[in-house]
Amino acid sequence: MQRYTGQKRILVATDCIIFGFDGWNLKLLLVQRNIEPEKNKWSLMGGFIQPSESPEDAANRVLELRTGLKNVYMEQFQVFGKPDRDPVERTLSIAYFALIDIHQYEQQISDEYHAEWFLLKDVPELIFDHNEMVKLAQRQLRYKAALHPILFQLLPEKFTIPQLQALYEGVYNTTFDDRNFSRKLLSTGLLVKLAEKDKFSSKKGAFYYKLDQSHYTENFERFLNLVPNPDKFF
Repeated sequence: MQRYTGQKRILVATDCIIFGFDGWNLKLLLVQRNIEPEKNKWSLMGGFIQPSESPEDAANRVLELRTGLKNVYMEQFQVFGKPDRDPVERTLSIAYFALIDIHQYEQQISDEYHAEWFLLKDVPELIFDHNEMVKLAQRQLRYKAALHPILFQLLPEKFTIPQLQALYEGVYNTTFDDRNFSRKLLSTGLLVKLAEKDKFSSKKGAFYYKLDQSHYTENFERFLNLVPNPDKFF
């Protein structure tokens, strides 16, 4: 087989930044690294890309192997390639972020790698450049969420407006005005009000809503105004 001469080996890995929402809090899923260096320290889900795999195939394989999760929303967002990012060998990492509803997948999380959910404000020191990956993934998530309703990937099929507001506040690390948020949200035309109420959060209860998939394409741009002054978050 023909090879390029005079070139040195560079490994290529993939790392997954997995964001989850439990109904009120945005969280990050981490595992304890099981090899040296940095063994037993907290890490993103990662692994090397095999010769027969595309980066997306490898990301899905690593995700399922380490967490038991599959068929989740995942998106490539950046390549990390500083020469000294991995102390063992020169390694590039193609990073993806994933969005999941924690309650939908909580029974699938594998115990083998000690996967654990962390509040974003409580994320520990991670191996290598993984803290930087998380920071940039948050920035990308904010950017995408300001353009279209990507955050619905983190919600169950039915949800309340307070839950959706809590999700947006968690993503943008800010507080929105309740009335303005509700008014802008309902004006998008993307929500269908259900007769059922959530009785667990308050005595009065909050009506459940669901996403109107039939009008998603024609109305998704109306989410552009849901986040006030989105530029200040980037």
